[in-house]
Amino acid sequence: MGLKNAIGFLLLICIATTCFAQQQDTTSNVRLNPIAIKNITAEIKPERFRAVHFIAPAVLIGYGFAAVYNHGALKELDVSTRYELQEDHPQFAAHVDDYAQFAPAIAVWGLNFAGVKGRHNLFDASMLYVTSAAIMGLSTHFVKQGVHRLRPDESGNNSFPSGHTASAFASAEFLYQEFKYKSPWIGYAGYFVATATGTLRMYNNKHWFSDVVAGAGFGIVSTKLSYLIYPHLKRIFTKKDITNLSVMPYRQEGANGLMASYTF
Repeated sequence: MGLKNAIGFLLLICIATTCFAQQQDTTSNVRLNPIAIKNITAEIKPERFRAVHFIAPAVLIGYGFAAVYNHGALKELDVSTRYELQEDHPQFAAHVDDYAQFAPAIAVWGLNFAGVKGRHNLFDASMLYVTSAAIMGLSTHFVKQGVHRLRPDESGNNSFPSGHTASAFASAEFLYQEFKYKSPWIGYAGYFVATATGTLRMYNNKHWFSDVVAGAGFGIVSTKLSYLIYPHLKRIFTKKDITNLSVMPYRQEGANGLMASYTF
């Protein structure tokens, strides 16, 4: 769903903001400029693993799994929450949650373009979010296939966990991580948007309460893991000289894209 769109958008942003020294036509070959090379090769100090940072998302995910297989109070809470929301707003239908899930992440680029710099340059920030989106997308996909939970509106058997909510909280945690040293309130605003996204998923009758709770956990843990993993991945992939890397835009009927070549 949103994973392909997010990765495509992020790669476009990454290349557009860090790789081009000047405007080029659609058939010219583009050399990476020195600033882009510096951003791509700059080493990031790996973060230390702290188990305490994973307690909250682990609790959220654990609650979700418990609710799936619990036929007592947790199941009753799912049913009663859905009943109250549908009773108050039986015809509610909004698609803003399809876009709101990406809003906190987009804010990272918006703030950088406005001159409010985060912890990392735009290339590294983009790659951190791509890593987070990949972890989130893969983990939620396989859990959905394994749990096979029926949606409240019976439109499918992929209710658990909520992918939209996971995406929204991954974005919110990304925003928080990038700007927590500037002002934690920036991150809190992202979490507000993520919470609203999860709430809308329930109002739209697409998810149970526990789906949304677990989705939040998956999203947060995905971004936290990306900040642990990405520095090591970058170190592996930037060991070689990239000054011979070229990027070439291409256009075919119905599609535009980029080709990369490396001269050994």
